Amino acid sequence: MDGIFPAQLQEGWEILIPYLVKIFHACLATGYVPAIWHQVKVVFIPKPGRYSYYRPKDFRPTSLTSFLLKTMERLVDRFLRDEILALQPLHPNQHAYQTGKSVETALHQLAVRDEKALDQQEMALGVFLDIEGAFNNTSYDFMCAALTKHGVDSTTIIRWTKATLEGRLAVASLGGFPRSIAVSRGCSQGGVLSPLLWCLVADGLLARLNEGGVYAQGYADDICLLVVGKFPNTVSGLMQWALHTVEAWCDELGLSVNPDETRLVVSTR
Repeated sequence: MDGIFPAQLQEGWEILIPYLVKIFHACLATGYVPAIWHQVKVVFIPKPGRYSYYRPKDFRPTSLTSFLLKTMERLVDRFLRDEILALQPLHPNQHAYQTGKSVETALHQLAVRDEKALDQQEMALGVFLDIEGAFNNTSYDFMCAALTKHGVDSTTIIRWTKATLEGRLAVASLGGFPRSIAVSRGCSQGGVLSPLLWCLVADGLLARLNEGGVYAQGYADDICLLVVGKFPNTVSGLMQWALHTVEAWCDELGLSVNPDETRLVVSTR
């Protein structure tokens, strides 16, 4: 929305960098984000494989933010990953938005546990969940609390991160008619910091479930639960506890599970 494009930054970097460094230092020190950076152009991309495209859920909103803001977000993201998470890393069962991890590593870990259960004549009960509107509905306070919980003791970083989230103005148009709406929750889909912020929030749920004896892994807003055992009553009882734990966590954060994308799978001989 500010009219600045990557080509301008790439071609004029020798002139621009000294000024940008001063701007970034000032923004970080004061917890300030320029108003023009808060204006976000939102485009709606159809989700593949849908039977129809008449519901809002059939489209994925992608936020096009200022490239100057993205540059500063990248610097903060690098600091958090290289300094903070090096000392207090994300849960090992988080597989999204991390170097060396992917949906393939998540599936591999899950398949190994499933096959081991079958080899030992046990049953494996798996539940696959999707946290509905995770990026859109998580409150700013919970994101900042997750940063603090992971050892970000710098009020400067947390204050600036919260400033990037607050005061956003989403601008969209349809048929040439624009509409602006103030955003009060969530983080930008397409934002540089957004994936890490959600992973930090989801980390608490994964830790709670795994400490309770349920194997739980996360990939973005998708959660997989797996319980292995010889006795159906024991397996189902532990899974019921896990589902209650997910429900309580969602209620605490003001989120919910999407029932249309919930699946239960039993593996047994």
